[in-house]
Amino acid sequence: MTVTLDPAVKELLARSAPSEAPATPLTAPELRAAFAASWRRPDSVEEVASVTDHVLPSGVRVRVYLPETTKPVPAFVWIHGGGWTIGSIDENEVASRAVCNAAGVAVVAVDYRLAPEHPYPAAPDDCYAVVEWLAAGGAGPSVDGARIAVGGESAGGNLSTVVSMMSRDRGGPPLAAQVLICPVYGHPDDGFRSYVDFAEGFGMTAGAMRFFFEQYVSDPAQLNDPYLLPLRADDLTGLPPALVLTAEYDVLRDEGEEFARRLTDAGIQVEMTRYSGQIHGFYGLYTDLPASPRSHRHVASFLTRTFDRRD
Repeated sequence: MTVTLDPAVKELLARSAPSEAPATPLTAPELRAAFAASWRRPDSVEEVASVTDHVLPSGVRVRVYLPETTKPVPAFVWIHGGGWTIGSIDENEVASRAVCNAAGVAVVAVDYRLAPEHPYPAAPDDCYAVVEWLAAGGAGPSVDGARIAVGGESAGGNLSTVVSMMSRDRGGPPLAAQVLICPVYGHPDDGFRSYVDFAEGFGMTAGAMRFFFEQYVSDPAQLNDPYLLPLRADDLTGLPPALVLTAEYDVLRDEGEEFARRLTDAGIQVEMTRYSGQIHGFYGLYTDLPASPRSHRHVASFLTRTFDRRD
């Protein structure tokens, strides 16, 4: 297999390679602490008209980024990644602000409950509650609760599709689109080639994904639940149009692209792009990569076209 990484990605991997493995595996709280210690807010982020935090009656916290506007704008619910186990609404400041301005939408970032303290189905329940809150006008008059899209990266991509399925199945708020970036749709044992080819050395590892599943899933029988793994779904009809972005060197690449094909076969309008030379996290985590702002513009363009068609 010939590997042709983006030079910036190659430099990133060389710089971030661990000097030695920990003596014992990290627990979820230790992993969160390590992630928080390594993450830093970028030196510069785009200014937006306002940023406000809200707490839903259920206790879920959201952060709403608003662009300059004189009329209500659509909502883009953003669900962060981190294997359902780590991460927060803080880590995607760059992407959230860039998409807010470029697409002229309210980006609503969700701070859903994390596993293992809150295993499945806590995360999808929290995210779906945010969609219902928006549709009921919870974000105020500047946000149009009748125009909602959902999106996320990695586990957030998984949750975006799960929320779309929940809304379809429950007769909930209609969703305009789903934005799915390096999403999780299957299990490490499902036999996808990318889990073999990129198991180590490309940032996200096969071992890390197994760890995340161990945190999120409290009963192995849940692995057959389409609300946990959408590739288990027999019926994908009635879901909103999708933008699917995958990274060439990512263990999750093949399942994301397989799901895009499944959506297309179900009659769903899908735009699918593989970002050449990139690794997991190129969109929202590694925002110094040249591909990152390009992907933000890609998402903003898709959202603009989506909502323009609905006006």
